[in-house]
Amino acid sequence: MGRAPCCDKANVKKGPWSPEEDAKLKEYIEKYGTGGNWIALPQKAGLRRCGKSCRLRWLNYLRPNIKHGEFSDEEDRIICNLFTNIGSRWSIIAAQLPGRTDNDIKNYWNTKLKKKLMGLNMLPSQIKSHSGTFSSLLHLQASLSSSSPSSYRGSNNSTAYYAQTSAPREVCG
Repeated sequence: MGRAPCCDKANVKKGPWSPEEDAKLKEYIEKYGTGGNWIALPQKAGLRRCGKSCRLRWLNYLRPNIKHGEFSDEEDRIICNLFTNIGSRWSIIAAQLPGRTDNDIKNYWNTKLKKKLMGLNMLPSQIKSHSGTFSSLLHLQASLSSSSPSSYRGSNNSTAYYAQTSAPREVCG
């Protein structure tokens, strides 16, 4: 006996979201909230989408407090430092970057930041000891050598704990 399907797969639209669908979802959530029931929300909002799709669209793209656009050098430093210390724990890293989602950070790391490091023949485990040209790209050396786990916001949270207790991990290699 398996789980009941979350939606009627035959009548669900797939693929990119249209601006009209975004507007419907945003308008509905602003007016009524999510109510904690993402499965029922698409029908109530007049969307032919799966509840999971609506939830992910809202959480990763449409929420009003989401930051869109380029990552700053400071955000790059924080991502690199935390990735070096705790690995690919995107939700923990996202907790240190207000307005950024774990999905956004993961995608940024995999599509851009990791490639910048690899383009300089840098593995994340080498970031801490590097003092050369990388500073002109990300100004990372000063941040990594001077930052301590307590310098992160909310040093009581799990990120500070992991940064204190985890040995740097070698990745990408």
